[in-house]
Amino acid sequence: MSIINTQPLAMLILIAGFNLASETSFAQTNDTIPETQLGEVMVTAQKESENLQKVPFSVSAIDDRKVEEMNLWQTKDLRGYIPNLYTSNPGDNRNVISIRGITTTSYEPAVATYVDGVNQFGLDTYFFLLNDVERIEVLRGPQGTLYGRNAMGGVMNIITKPKSDELSGFVRADVGNYGFTRLAGGVKGMLIPEKLYGGISVLSDRLGGYYTNLYNDSKFDKQENLLVAGNLNYLFAENWEAILNFKSNTGRNNGPFTLAPDPVSALENPFVVNQDAITEMVDNSQNLSLVVKNSGPRFNFSSQTAYQHNYRYYKTPIDGDFSPIDGVSIINDYGKNWNTVSVWTQEFRLASANTGQRLNWQVGFFGFNSEAPTRQGIYFGDDAAMIGSPISNFTTINTNVETGFGLAFFGQASYSLTERLKLTGGLRSDYERKKLTVSQEMDFGQGDPMVTQPDTTGRVDYNAISPKLALAYQLANTNEIYGSYSRGFRPGGLTQIGSDPSNPPLFAYEPEFSNNFEIGSKNYFFNRRMRVNVAAFVTTITDVQVPGLILPDAIVVTQNAGDLTSTGIEWEINAIPTNNLSIDWSFGYTHATFDKLNLPGESGEVDYSGNRQIFTPEVTSMVAAQWTPQFFNSNSLDWMLRGEWLYFGEQFFNLENTISQDAYQIANVKFGVVSDTMELTVWGKNIFDTTYIDYAYNFGPSHLGNPATFGVTAMYKF
Repeated sequence: MSIINTQPLAMLILIAGFNLASETSFAQTNDTIPETQLGEVMVTAQKESENLQKVPFSVSAIDDRKVEEMNLWQTKDLRGYIPNLYTSNPGDNRNVISIRGITTTSYEPAVATYVDGVNQFGLDTYFFLLNDVERIEVLRGPQGTLYGRNAMGGVMNIITKPKSDELSGFVRADVGNYGFTRLAGGVKGMLIPEKLYGGISVLSDRLGGYYTNLYNDSKFDKQENLLVAGNLNYLFAENWEAILNFKSNTGRNNGPFTLAPDPVSALENPFVVNQDAITEMVDNSQNLSLVVKNSGPRFNFSSQTAYQHNYRYYKTPIDGDFSPIDGVSIINDYGKNWNTVSVWTQEFRLASANTGQRLNWQVGFFGFNSEAPTRQGIYFGDDAAMIGSPISNFTTINTNVETGFGLAFFGQASYSLTERLKLTGGLRSDYERKKLTVSQEMDFGQGDPMVTQPDTTGRVDYNAISPKLALAYQLANTNEIYGSYSRGFRPGGLTQIGSDPSNPPLFAYEPEFSNNFEIGSKNYFFNRRMRVNVAAFVTTITDVQVPGLILPDAIVVTQNAGDLTSTGIEWEINAIPTNNLSIDWSFGYTHATFDKLNLPGESGEVDYSGNRQIFTPEVTSMVAAQWTPQFFNSNSLDWMLRGEWLYFGEQFFNLENTISQDAYQIANVKFGVVSDTMELTVWGKNIFDTTYIDYAYNFGPSHLGNPATFGVTAMYKF
């Protein structure tokens, strides 16, 4: 792989030379660009609408049309389509997201996800389904200045459809094998002329299951989700608007942890588990936000108040040993006052009106308050001795009540030094405080539980400074080069209590910080028939938060145990070589290794310096070709033939680098008839039925990526 490391600078020099040789450029708008040219892409990556090609860092943007063409149904589907992005989960829809080797290792994400401007605060308040989407933006590299906590690897920004002056809507059905059914619909319109607008969308997502449980010869991972979203837009005064957004997901999952005991078992006997404790996970999330904004001749003001809530529990005990023995099961149905997450957030932002002046700026305030009371019982059954317990038939009940509070002030400004040279700088200061109260009881089924840990409280607070600096130079109207520095952080915290006495609770760990240096070039070529965006980066991470999953409690014990350096290159190429034919290529290479990593071993600490980061494929690549010739003599219908090839390089799932997945490839196809208002297609995903591990715990239990799936899609828009 050493040859790849020499490419970033050479690639950028080559493109810069090409830019200087092609000074003549074409500054057209979407209204005048013909079908053989690529249009402008507008994004809100810096919380103000601007041209994608003018943003001085790496951003991928997928519009609503591409979301439909790619059959992107949930956020996990984005892996491979976005350079150096990987995402997966063990079956419970709590996605681990990695960008450029910066990866989620606990319930504090390393990549922040925003839906309609609301920070999905943690994995428990996370909306993973996609419906009625206007655009998806993925910001790669630390974004701490404008986005704050958990944006140390980047940001996934999901924007749903805006208000509509006219009555509009859609209905869509996707049906496939394995009992997959996805039914969606939505409608938007004006309720009071030029005053009140409303919209609602509904998505029913069901899966019959990929896995078979040998214990009772039944489908194991049947699941269904109902996502309802609505919005009201009220223009209550001149230049003033209030927007109320509501989202609710009701989830039922019969196989939240579809795990084979180890990677070998998973690959040799794919989509088979053998678990005796069978349950249904209830997973209900709500998200409510109110935005008030004013657009003035000199300033723009916005306020966003949001509330998020999640309630997640197992109706009956769930298997904790992933086997047919009556060893360990997990209980967490202790009523609605437990196993919930509630978060209030508030952001105020004041910005200059972008009217072409040399200086544009924004300042703001962000605050949050969170509460997460959890109670979980670990039941050791008749076969507890087989997993090392000296006694059986008792329950350890662990209680953890966590509260958090934080506030931040931020600002960013861009100044045009010349007509071609622009400087951007920003700074953010965050303060957070966390409190955790823990207790523990042992219940033998007779009499009152025995208290083994009385209520004990720990507190921790910390600060984080997140600067940003970028310099962009416009070589021509359609060619730009830039260099940038940015910083991000992931909050510290306190370790929860578990059943293992060797891991005491309330152990404090520090925040994790990332520093990113990036150079890049954004270009149109050949009269806008080709768009080429390329970047090279070096990211250093200090005080890496190293997770350790404690079983059977399924809690994560985190400690600061290392430093990491990630280097790489990525590019996105979009081309229209001829009428009705488009070709896209997204490529990413990441080399993320630990400069320092000390982990506990049987006889003391072991030095794992030089090991690779987890959940980080060395290479991600996606090549897609789409042909849309005219459907016979129709003036409105086109054929669609689309093929996709995705490649994922070798990756590791534990820090010791003993659990891995070799490089693999996936092919997808789609064929049918489409227009601006309808779609009737057949599709296949992973058509060659590649078997691969897409998620594994550090002690071995492994989850497979989806098998070959085939289906049909019918959609109508009005």
